[in-house]
Amino acid sequence: MMKNSWLLVGLLCISILSCKPEPKPEEKPVDVPPTTPVINFNVSGIIPHSTTYFTEGFLVYNGTFLESTGSPEEIKIAESLIATVDMSSGKTEEKIRLDKTKYFGEGIVVINDKLYQLTYQNRIGFIYNAKTFKKEGEFAFNSKEGWGMTTDGKHAIMSDGTSKLTYLLPPDMKAVKSIDVTENGYGLGNLNELEWIKGYIYANIWQSNLIVKIDPSTGKVVGKMDLTSLKNEANATFQYSEVMNGIAYDSVANKVYVTGKFWPNIYRIEFER
Repeated sequence: MMKNSWLLVGLLCISILSCKPEPKPEEKPVDVPPTTPVINFNVSGIIPHSTTYFTEGFLVYNGTFLESTGSPEEIKIAESLIATVDMSSGKTEEKIRLDKTKYFGEGIVVINDKLYQLTYQNRIGFIYNAKTFKKEGEFAFNSKEGWGMTTDGKHAIMSDGTSKLTYLLPPDMKAVKSIDVTENGYGLGNLNELEWIKGYIYANIWQSNLIVKIDPSTGKVVGKMDLTSLKNEANATFQYSEVMNGIAYDSVANKVYVTGKFWPNIYRIEFER
């Protein structure tokens, strides 16, 4: 009887121990991702813009806009060209036209009076005299696609639709380095048209109406501007206006201009920079 009692007690203890809940692992607090600072802006001027221009590159050179455009197959009126655009009237003058059955024009940049132009999927670019627009040569690049370009004064900096920006050294445009762009610790892709403004790279994000401000020393996004209001205004005037794409900085007058694909206007915007 005593033996059976001890057996029952033992079984009861085992049962109690087996039913005791497992200790929970220590819960870590959920990290709240940092918020990218918002860049507020206001419009201080409006210039007419061609609604036939599928904008790919946009810059200021010698007191005029230079604009490059692409030619999607499904949009018959679109051409791959480079044109001058008057900064007051918006009047355009075509300077260069690519054979759109072969090439889709992309970003442009001017360095030392040479005009460099990317193509979309041919992995080649063209070199022109920026004053006469006469073609002077070609260059190759390794990225699968060419998107946007700007310059830090020494290098051409190109985007290719990924989170990478590649530095090319004129005149032969060989790649010398690259940086990866991140926002809150994550790679930020779809970098498109670019502009260098006071030591920072500003980039359109394809398929959005956002411009991000990038610190080129780290690749980190340090600011973000939402221009959806301008996209909506463009659509209200011309229903076929597509996403914004185009940032131009007039370093002489210290003014910034933006536009978009088939937008009826170029906007001069003011913001803290």
